[in-house]
Amino acid sequence: MEVTIGNQAIGAYREIVVSPEFKEVERLRREALSNEASALEHARRKEAEKWHDIVSDQAAEIARLKSLLNGKE
Repeated sequence: MEVTIGNQAIGAYREIVVSPEFKEVERLRREALSNEASALEHARRKEAEKWHDIVSDQAAEIARLKSLLNGKE
């Protein structure tokens, strides 16, 4: 009976994915993706905090200047 190339490929794939080496590489890949996502989220939060502080400082300065202008009128 002739085995098609597709069936050979499927058999090879099934053999590879059950190997301990493949499972370890896949575990490491998932861990790396998770670490990358965590690092990106951390960076995003730090950037948001930075901009929040900048906007807050600017708002306080605007309020201070308005009060000076209102006091002079």
